[in-house]
Amino acid sequence: MVEGIFNYSRKVMEKKIIIPQSEFEFTFVRSSGPGGQNVNKVNSKAVLRWNIYSSRSISEEVRAVLVQKLALKLNEDGDLVLTSDRFRDQIRNREDSILKLNEIIAQALHKPKARKKTKQSYTSKLKAKQSNKRHSEKKSNRSFKY
Repeated sequence: MVEGIFNYSRKVMEKKIIIPQSEFEFTFVRSSGPGGQNVNKVNSKAVLRWNIYSSRSISEEVRAVLVQKLALKLNEDGDLVLTSDRFRDQIRNREDSILKLNEIIAQALHKPKARKKTKQSYTSKLKAKQSNKRHSEKKSNRSFKY
């Protein structure tokens, strides 16, 4: 049984989201990817659908973050639809679509580091002041005086 196991890190602890395969809906369609003449005969492109709203494996907090961050990727039913046609066979395309879902969830749940405010150094202040003074002198020299 293939399950999606998704790691995301919080500030203090590492958490795992385990989504059972039963929450994924796979369909297979004709692929435009590699396969030569076989492409026209075999349905090898994997289409993964996962409904975020009906998922029981994620908490409400995580669901809210995912819905907010992935709003443009969700359809009107709340399904996240991913496709994969990198490979010539269904099994590898299916696994690839699960990996894509893993990456999307990890990116959505990633919290960027907070920026530390740093004090401007004395030399950088001095350089800025000198640069402004030079610029000011250049402008004042342009003015025509009678």
